[in-house]
Amino acid sequence: MIQQIVVPILYLLSAVLFIRGIKGMTRVRTARKGNLVAAFAMFLAVAATLLLMGVVDYRWIIGGVIVGGVVGGVAAVKVKMTSMPEMVALFNGCGGIASALVALSVVWTDSVELGKVETLGSVLGGSSALTVVLSVLVGGVTFSGSVIAYAKLAGKVVKGEPILLPGRHVINALLILGALGLGIYFAFVVEVPATIALLAVIVLAISLVLGIMLVIPIGGADMPVVISLLNSYSGIAASMTGFVLNNNLLIISGALVGASGLILTNIMCVAMNRSLANVLFGGFGAVETSGGGGGASEYGTVRSYTAEDAALVLENAERVIFVPGYGLAVAQAQHTVKELADLLEKHGTEVEYAIHPVAGRMPGHMNVLLAEADVPYEKLKEMDQINPEFKNTDVVIVVGANDVVNPAATKDPNSPIAGMPVLRVWEASTVMLIKRSLSPGFAGIKNELFEYENTMMLFSDAKKMLQELVAEMKDVLAA
Repeated sequence: MIQQIVVPILYLLSAVLFIRGIKGMTRVRTARKGNLVAAFAMFLAVAATLLLMGVVDYRWIIGGVIVGGVVGGVAAVKVKMTSMPEMVALFNGCGGIASALVALSVVWTDSVELGKVETLGSVLGGSSALTVVLSVLVGGVTFSGSVIAYAKLAGKVVKGEPILLPGRHVINALLILGALGLGIYFAFVVEVPATIALLAVIVLAISLVLGIMLVIPIGGADMPVVISLLNSYSGIAASMTGFVLNNNLLIISGALVGASGLILTNIMCVAMNRSLANVLFGGFGAVETSGGGGGASEYGTVRSYTAEDAALVLENAERVIFVPGYGLAVAQAQHTVKELADLLEKHGTEVEYAIHPVAGRMPGHMNVLLAEADVPYEKLKEMDQINPEFKNTDVVIVVGANDVVNPAATKDPNSPIAGMPVLRVWEASTVMLIKRSLSPGFAGIKNELFEYENTMMLFSDAKKMLQELVAEMKDVLAA
């Protein structure tokens, strides 16, 4: 009686709280609360599921909670903000492999363990047997693809640029057809339990290889899109597992993750002016282009300035816009940016921040960094909002960004990033570019902004240069 009444109510409440939690995460100021709401929803979902199962071995449940809690706690404390994209990639992979293993467990408990000499479709029903196949396939692809994404982002084992194997599209097509063919065969044709289990494991192995093959051709510039897409995959795999287990809440929560991941993927593609097919199969940055490699030899007149030179310009600026990029994250310079912004505002300067959708290595990367430094959310302006304002801006300070401020996107039709929406920083009176060197961004192409007459190149580590600017501005205020 309790299971029939309480569990559906808890599931319904969890689903509502999941939706509220995701809604809260759409804004920086409510993101923390949204995360807590979603975490509480997951607690209710787990509690309701244990109640529904009735007799369970709580030693395994408690053990899992302890191990998972320790791993999650250590990750939350130890992982740096610059490594957050890598951690998100691994979390996506964990969700995918969990779904695949649950589907395999259903094969084991409902067919192999009972020794039933009949097809999986007969035991589970046709739709459930099909979702078992899809859960294993999508879950495996998500796991291995996420591991490769992690390796590319972290620069470990796998290099960040695209790895284009000969005949990769044909190989991928064969892997997909092979996995689906074997999946349908073990689900609807084979009746021997041991053979069903073996073929299910082979399908998982093929899906793991497929995940690797799908991600290695994708370069670092497209990692924000890949992470969003893999997040969607993990949700789809979870939703399919929900159909396998007949669990409505798992179906709902998986669908939420899958849909939100696809929406975010579309936003990323629009921000880069590229189709999803081009991201997945184009091998961005892998071909020679007229844009050049962006090395020092590609440039003519580049003007280098000191922090003192920059401070003299900032002293007379009425409006300043900061443009954060991945270099800001690497240098952990967000707090120093906030300190410089506070000094400028104290001096009477209007300060804002221009946020490009794909700046950094995952969606919202810059928003999270600046929020960590207590930058007011109202000062974070999206690209469409801020682009018309650059013409009326005295100084733009670009901190570690490159491709998202490259004029080639609007001026060179032959550039790999042609048509990509960028921040039109060159329209400001002065552009200060804080960069270690003239090395290219993820797109691997020259940035002519470095040569513009209104550009001041400040060559240094982002945090070090910002600290020098802070010291110079303090001297200005003290004078």
